[in-house]
Amino acid sequence: MRYDLVIFDNDGVLVDSEPISNRLLAEYLTELGHPTTYEECLRDYMGGAMHRVHDLVFERSGERLPADFDDRFHERVFAAFARELKPVEGAVDVLAKLAEAGVPYCVGSSGSHGRIRAGHRATGLDAWFGDERIFSSQDVGRGKPAPDLFLYAAERMGMDAGRCAVVEDSPLGVRAALAAGMDVYGFTAMTPRRRLLDAGASAEHLSDSLPVLLDLLL
Repeated sequence: MRYDLVIFDNDGVLVDSEPISNRLLAEYLTELGHPTTYEECLRDYMGGAMHRVHDLVFERSGERLPADFDDRFHERVFAAFARELKPVEGAVDVLAKLAEAGVPYCVGSSGSHGRIRAGHRATGLDAWFGDERIFSSQDVGRGKPAPDLFLYAAERMGMDAGRCAVVEDSPLGVRAALAAGMDVYGFTAMTPRRRLLDAGASAEHLSDSLPVLLDLLL
């Protein structure tokens, strides 16, 4: 099947941000009296919007995170992105191939617009994504695993949801794509394949499996 639109998750799929952001999230939550490991952050929050962090912390502790939690966390994240962030290996090759083939693509990310753009500036991916190709959980009422973000991205790009493919690396994102009626392909560089079993196919290295991945998408 040739898709009319490819929607990429951003963190962990296009930019190698998950190790950075989850390390910092674990550190910050622990500082605030909510001991959290890096592995727990990956398990509980990877792929989700920031409200998920607030909701789970309150559910488990009965305490609210500070009102400025998001702003202070993002200050740390953006500073680390400027120092450390790299594009996922093979991401530029995939984007170039899609552009060459004339296949529309965009980002559908749980991250804020500020976070997405900070990551793209730090990695040079801003050359591939104008504002019209970036969609955030900020744009919709519910983040992943709700289908709202992917449906919104398809609508704004002028495409039918059933003709879209999604590349995701989190169980929350896979659930969201399937709920939107889209085909979804799992990226398993950081997420064990067993956690993405509902995805139609998977790839561990974009660069190593580029021909296979493109055969699935084009």
